Amino acid sequence: MDREESHTDLGTIKIHKNVVASIAAIAAGEIEGVKSIGKDFRSGILELLGKKVLCYIKVVIDKNGDVWVEIPLIIKYGYNIPDVADKVQENVRNALEKMTNLNIKDININVQGIEKGDKE
Repeated sequence: MDREESHTDLGTIKIHKNVVASIAAIAAGEIEGVKSIGKDFRSGILELLGKKVLCYIKVVIDKNGDVWVEIPLIIKYGYNIPDVADKVQENVRNALEKMTNLNIKDININVQGIEKGDKE
């Protein structure tokens, strides 16, 4: 299922998984120590072929409306990796619950690398 929908007295509200991924990307980027959202193998191949990949975050919404999110991260050098990952999970969960009312089951962080960045 690519979208979660709910019904109101006025009609149906549908939230596409790309919206969930966009919220997660913005929330992850707000955390100090995050350099960027990483890439997966598939998106790397697509970019090599000249295709633009908008989001590397994987979102799964099952038939019950439960949501799983996987976020690949590049962390700035000098930051504590588990601490940054924990803060990303917390911020993403808060943002998704506040903005979508979806049932967030898991937010998995895949740290793909470390890059030099300005430590604030």
